[in-house]
Amino acid sequence: MLCSHHLFARVGKIPLSKKQGHKMHEAIYERLKQVARDQTIITYSEIAPLAGLNMSSPADRSRSSRILGEISTYEQEQGRPMLSAVVVLREKKLPGEGFFRLAKELGLFTEEDKLAFFCHELTEVYRVWRPPDR
Repeated sequence: MLCSHHLFARVGKIPLSKKQGHKMHEAIYERLKQVARDQTIITYSEIAPLAGLNMSSPADRSRSSRILGEISTYEQEQGRPMLSAVVVLREKKLPGEGFFRLAKELGLFTEEDKLAFFCHELTEVYRVWRPPDR
């Protein structure tokens, strides 16, 4: 069991917004925060409809990656872990390569054990977003 978490959630719709100069997809950002508060994970194909994306399209997969990168970069600038750690590939139950590439660009990951890095980042996301009553 990867990091002891294998639950998946569903989705809903909201437009883009700006957060301190960051243009982010608000529906995806809000959904990722809820998934983190619920201490669970979600797949790329489950978040794609929030942005009107189809994960079978290479262009839409690229756009999804950019959206998640914008969110995680914003979170890092706020002193928080990469919120996109809650988004995983359905088959592998791990984030895609874009997650690890961004982590490397942000100076968080140095090509060591991907599973260990993912589990650490996911644990930190859960710690930060845990509701006060948990």
